[in-house]
This record gives sequence, structure tokens and C-alpha cells, in this order.
Amino acid sequence: MLRSMYSGISGMRGFQTKLDVIGNNIANVNTLGFKKGRVTFQDMMSQTTRGAQGATANRGGVNPMQVGLGSQVGSIDNVHTQGFRQSTGIGLDFAIEGNGMFLVQQGDTSYYTRAGNFYFDNDGNIVNTDGYYLQGLQPTEDGTEIGETEGRLNIPPTAQSYSIAPDGTINYIDEDGEPKVAGQILLANFSNPAGLEKVGSNLYLMTGNAGFTGLAVPDQDGVGKIIEKALEMSNVDLAEEFTEMIVSQRGFQANTRIITTSDEILQELVNLKR
Repeated sequence: MLRSMYSGISGMRGFQTKLDVIGNNIANVNTLGFKKGRVTFQDMMSQTTRGAQGATANRGGVNPMQVGLGSQVGSIDNVHTQGFRQSTGIGLDFAIEGNGMFLVQQGDTSYYTRAGNFYFDNDGNIVNTDGYYLQGLQPTEDGTEIGETEGRLNIPPTAQSYSIAPDGTINYIDEDGEPKVAGQILLANFSNPAGLEKVGSNLYLMTGNAGFTGLAVPDQDGVGKIIEKALEMSNVDLAEEFTEMIVSQRGFQANTRIITTSDEILQELVNLKR
């Protein structure tokens, strides 16, 4: 009787965790570049009441007899599928179509993000909403070519206009009407982006299991291209999340019913002598 109770408790705990993840997905349905979470379950250790036996000359083999002891959360994954693209018409809104992440820097700390809503600071540097600098290749001193030095990207405040190519090259027209290059956006590529650690504010930190393969020019070396004046939205599907929420709710209710039924049987055993 007690085994069924503890199995029910483990099931309730697992479905509660799944509902927590679903709630977070739904809360971030309109968060830029958000990647939804997914919960998977595993069975727990089983109690063996009889071991397996192989066949002998006088008797056939028998299978093991085991009673399961419930379930547990196996993993909470970040699902890095492509979110839908929304056109905004704003020059510093970038969407990545394909693999890769923007690299932003705060001091000596590097962060990675799929949220492409960037802005200018007072010096013309391109920053995200928290003021972290977008990183890329710097231009040569005369501003006519892309150099090999990595650093923050800057468009002079005196520029008349600017544009971003699909390969991340930032072009602008200076105050004299001459075309110049402000640099080239680089994208970080990971063989296992699900291994990145979420730290809030649409940012990720690298971990030892992310499989960082280096920085690459957009639309090359396996990374996606950059779409100007557009943003990648969340990859959360509300219909799917509501369906999973209903299934999780029913699973939670079923596990509470296991506890209730086990309790009723124990009550009957206690009342046998009355």
C-alpha cells in the first residue's frame, strides 16, 4: 500500500514541475528570441521480488518480477527551434534565420542571445536593452574594408544613413556623403545550443556542454543569415502548451487518486477488527 502512495507522490511532484515549465513557456509567448522548455520523465528504481532465471534441462526460464516505485524528472530541455519572424521596419532590429547567436559583451563577460532588438548609445555603439555591446569585426582605419580585429560595433552619430547586409556587414554614409563600413556582425555557433544556460534578460551563458564551435560570419560556416528590420519571436506554440497543460493536469489528478484509493484501502484494513 505504501509503495503506491509514494509512487503517487513522485508522479505529482513530476507533473508539478512540468506545469511550472509550461507556465513559464506561456508567460514568454511574446518574449523576443525565447526558446521553450520541455520536460521528460524517467521511471525510478524498481523493487525486485523475484529475479530472472535461465532455462535448465528440466525447467524453462522465467522473467523477473518487479514493482516500480514511481517516476522522476529525467530532463528539462531548451528547445532551440526557429521562432517566427516579425517585420518591424526598425533599422537596428535583426533576426537570425538559421543557426547562431548574437554575441554581446559586458566587461569581460560574454553573453549570447537570439533577441535582435538593438539600439544606439550616445557614442553610436550598438547595444542591447541592458547596454551590453554587440560584438563583431572592426573596420580598417580608413573605413573601406572589414578588418580582422573583434570588438564593439559603432556607427558614427554623424552618419546620414546605414544598412545591414545578410552577411552582417554594416554600411553607412558619412557626413560627407561617402560610403563607409562600420564593421561586420559575428554570430556564435554551438553544436549543442540546448547546453547553454539561461541567465535571464534573453541572455545565455556558455557551459562546458554547449559545444562552442567559434564565431563565424553570417550565412557561412553553418550559421544563419541576418534579416534587417525584423525580429525573431518566441517559438512557443500556445495550442501545444494548452494541450500539454491539460494532459499534465489530468496526470496530476490521477496521481492524487492513487493516494486517495490507497488511503481508503488502508482505512479498511484498520477497521477489520472493529
